[in-house]
Amino acid sequence: MPELGGDIPLDTCLAEAREAGFEGIEVGQKFPRDPALLRPLLAHRGLHLISGWYSGRLLERSVAEEVEAVEQHRALLAAMGCTILVYAETTGGIAGDRTRPLSSRPILLDGGWRDFGTRLTELADHLAERGIRLAYHHHMGTVVETAAEIDRLMAATGSSVGLLLDTGHLAFAGADPADIAWRHGPRINHVHCKDVRPNVLARVRAANQSFLDSVLDGVFTVPGDGAIDFAAVLTALKAADYHGWLVVEAEQDPAKAPPLIYARRGFVHLTAVVRETGL
Repeated sequence: MPELGGDIPLDTCLAEAREAGFEGIEVGQKFPRDPALLRPLLAHRGLHLISGWYSGRLLERSVAEEVEAVEQHRALLAAMGCTILVYAETTGGIAGDRTRPLSSRPILLDGGWRDFGTRLTELADHLAERGIRLAYHHHMGTVVETAAEIDRLMAATGSSVGLLLDTGHLAFAGADPADIAWRHGPRINHVHCKDVRPNVLARVRAANQSFLDSVLDGVFTVPGDGAIDFAAVLTALKAADYHGWLVVEAEQDPAKAPPLIYARRGFVHLTAVVRETGL
């Protein structure tokens, strides 16, 4: 969200990410999309590019159209040495609209799952042939939000479709992140670690707020600052022999939650849990 730190220079973000202890970062709106420009910026701070979000439209586009649409993003990630592409189906999604309550999100009807799964698998197969794995991002305000919908997605897709486990979005949707990690561990190929503030979560759900207003109100925070049991999540990931990235993520108002302080807090907590669980 531009409202959340849009004025903070990219170099400050990169410098503070490294100062907080991080080794890699995902591409965001402030980043140049030319590898020749992006590579030296990250190298200067000793950071790897590890992945980046892509807004998919397979529910309204053909696989061929989606392959064409994703190519520029795939090429950037590949040029930067990434092996994961974060994909979320955003057709009809309301996560970016502050006028739409979360209850107005799109729903994929029973008859649509098989076709969607087939086409998503075709796209993932295409990406895998080019050396990059699709990590499907379940997300509030989209057709894949709940635990039941994640189960249906995994059942409808082939093994080339990986699952991005996002602890914050799962908790927001009323699911247990550790339970999903146990159920779908072998398919998980990317992990976003963010926490939730239970008092804020209860309030925004009761008020049926928009997703963005919920974020502005502080529903998310960094690991260790909320109610999620990350030891339970990482224990499940260890059992699945997970070897991907752990991404600390928390969309917050920088005026209320100074980025460097919270980034460091999340890094320290998650690092301690990694050591505790032996992941």
